[in-house]
Amino acid sequence: MIEILNLSDLPKARAVGALVAGILQSMKSRSAVGTNLLEIDQWTKALIEEAGAESCYVDYAPSFGRGPFGHYICTSVNDAVLHGLPFDYALADGDLLSLDLAVSLDGVVADSAISFVVGEATSPHDGALISATERALTAGIAAAGPGAKIGDLSYAIGTVLSGAGYTINTEFGGHGVGSTMHQDPHVSNTGRPGRGYKLRPGLLLALEPWVMADTNELVTDDDGWTLRSATGCRTAHSEHTIAITEDGAEIMTLPR
Repeated sequence: MIEILNLSDLPKARAVGALVAGILQSMKSRSAVGTNLLEIDQWTKALIEEAGAESCYVDYAPSFGRGPFGHYICTSVNDAVLHGLPFDYALADGDLLSLDLAVSLDGVVADSAISFVVGEATSPHDGALISATERALTAGIAAAGPGAKIGDLSYAIGTVLSGAGYTINTEFGGHGVGSTMHQDPHVSNTGRPGRGYKLRPGLLLALEPWVMADTNELVTDDDGWTLRSATGCRTAHSEHTIAITEDGAEIMTLPR
């Protein structure tokens, strides 16, 4: 299903986007050496409930996971890149942490992810990984607007990622959002321009470039959720929810 938001409801998308961005920044500031992933999960739960919002994750049980997810935020560390299930782990100096959060407020969902190094960086390549996903995200957003095709966004994202020397996995990518977290259209992280669904004002999209340092193959943890690089290499993930407007694209999940 492709859901088009009434433009008069954009303030709701801005509100939930600001909430998601604020929670992610709060969790980033609290993610120090020694912080437990389960603490991050509980802090996230408290902030969601304090805002009168609802988690999109805790009851989420798709076909690709061993659901329900049972937690409030995805915490992917080092070689984990997507759907990281929080567990009893204390962050160490130099860990590369990706946090992914989706929340519903007043019937509208926003979805965002950030990656950063905890404490002091120990790998010279982490910054390049994170930068590539952030630059690809910026390129995808710049390609978005009324009349653009999904393939235009995918091509812009993939051009940056491949240009940085990374191979691209197409099993998971961006997607539509609205009253629910995962909707059509799918937004691959590589593609051909001029192809696919034509964007319309009111469409909400979550764009999410992610890469693994030396592979495009994933393996699934025994927890049934956490996706890791097949080679054990480091990973990074960046995501924003955007709204297609009559003038272009507006980022809903920028920190305010």
